[in-house]
Amino acid sequence: MVRIYKTIDGAIHQIQEPEEGCWIALTNPTATGIFEFSEKFDIEVDDLRSPLDEEERSRIEVEDNYTLILVDVPMIEERNDKDWYGTIPLGIIVTNSMIFTVCLEDTPVLTRFMEGRVRSFFTYMKTRFIFQILYRNASMYLRYLRIIDKKSEQVEEKLHLSTRNEELIELLELQKSLTYFITSLRSNEVVLEKLLKIDSIKKYPEDTDLLEDVITENKQAIEMANVYSGILNGTMDAFASIISNNMNIVMKVLAIITIVMSIPTIVFSAYGMNVAGSGMPLSQSSWGFLIIILFSVAISAVAAIILSKKRFF
Repeated sequence: MVRIYKTIDGAIHQIQEPEEGCWIALTNPTATGIFEFSEKFDIEVDDLRSPLDEEERSRIEVEDNYTLILVDVPMIEERNDKDWYGTIPLGIIVTNSMIFTVCLEDTPVLTRFMEGRVRSFFTYMKTRFIFQILYRNASMYLRYLRIIDKKSEQVEEKLHLSTRNEELIELLELQKSLTYFITSLRSNEVVLEKLLKIDSIKKYPEDTDLLEDVITENKQAIEMANVYSGILNGTMDAFASIISNNMNIVMKVLAIITIVMSIPTIVFSAYGMNVAGSGMPLSQSSWGFLIIILFSVAISAVAAIILSKKRFF
């Protein structure tokens, strides 16, 4: 999908053909489209393709007539009817006359710009636009991290009396999301630090302040992700031990019940043997059956009391 936007009279408008000072948003472009844009705007095909590779690392590439900025942005993916979190690359290509963004799918980082809901956003102010995208990206990381923290608390509440693995698997998925976030945020930090030093992108005083704010937000996101990851690791270890302990208690109770119930079984099995009735105690008494029952129950009760005093249950 190819969408072209330009700020006209202070408002964002979607236009049909590229113009100077416009923003071209490429979302999962076709191979034909990539080659067309490569030839038309003199951009390397590999640089247009790089953001479409989910494993591509964050970096900055400075060419003669454009600069490529590649960062990881957070995204939501649905698995088993639940939302989980990951990251995908976002490419920002800055030329002398316009700016390109290339991404594998629509991302909330760019949606607000397309809808014109970002203050002081102008497509022709390319440097500020770049920093606004990066600031919005860092803010999205912080937002998703808070959601992950709330989800982990909800899963913890379910785990208190649980002996199942489903909740632990949910925590494992959240931990995986945090790992993706930490890795991507650290890569983005390197890109942001390099942006302060390169001269290919002109920086004005107010834009430099915005970039410093972006770096601060990104560092805050890294710290928050590290804290949540540490808490989640400790929680997973603790609840894994709790679930194991709960299972041990259940198995111990079942073992005690088996021991107590085995006593009547032994007695009844003895009286059920195919031997002469005259040789069995109480076999001639009319009360023999009841006496045997009461005797077995009494022995089981004694065994239960002894096990209880030993604190086996």
